[in-house]
Amino acid sequence: MQLSEESKERISKVIDISRVAIHYGYVPLILYLGWSQSTPRPALIRFFSPFA
Repeated sequence: MQLSEESKERISKVIDISRVAIHYGYVPLILYLGWSQSTPRPALIRFFSPFA
């Protein structure tokens, strides 16, 4: 099955966009899942405060 040049470009663009989304979204996703699934849910203000 041969792909046209337009299809190859679209696939390449989708892969590039998904790579960037995974790169910048992985750690925040893991932090959010850990925060939302913990039983004593910590306060976000204390979580992000450097002086807490």
